[in-house]
Amino acid sequence: MVTIPSAVVVISGKRKTGKDYVANLLQQRFSTELCAVLRLSGPLKSQYAKENGLDIAKLLDSSQYKETYRKDMIQWGEEKRNENPEYFCKLATSGAESERDIWIISDSRRTTDIEYFLKYYPKKTLTLRIEASQDVREERGFVFEPGVDDAESECGLDSYTDWDYMIINNESSDKLGQELQPLIQDVDKLLQLSKN
Repeated sequence: MVTIPSAVVVISGKRKTGKDYVANLLQQRFSTELCAVLRLSGPLKSQYAKENGLDIAKLLDSSQYKETYRKDMIQWGEEKRNENPEYFCKLATSGAESERDIWIISDSRRTTDIEYFLKYYPKKTLTLRIEASQDVREERGFVFEPGVDDAESECGLDSYTDWDYMIINNESSDKLGQELQPLIQDVDKLLQLSKN
């Protein structure tokens, strides 16, 4: 039986803007029993690791190991997406974690990702764009890499404008918490609606 979530939060942003940090904050707010963080890059990295005999655990963390393979992995992922734009979204939402009431998609990168969730969960999907200044991103370890930071995997949503929420993640965690409140309230409303 396929579980239908009560709410889906689709997060997008450039590298080092804090997508994973925000996803984890939201998961803590709603509890791990109720909320799952689903990463579209997880199935991509897992399949890429299998096909290339690589260490999946190292590809999933933020180590230099992942950076070594990033360009090739991006190209491989683009080929898979060109064959089927829904491929990684379907994989990400078919695991055991998808049995939770709230899905947080922590790494939406293309319009096809957003279109997938809006198509299958139209009244349950909320979109969030996270931005941060170049200086703040560099403080967090960002270094521009040609072929990565100018590729579709980083720029595919630059011109997308239909965000439900946009936040700037340059400040303290208190400020970030305040900016997330409208989103949290709307997720709470969706949870209530699903119970009725």
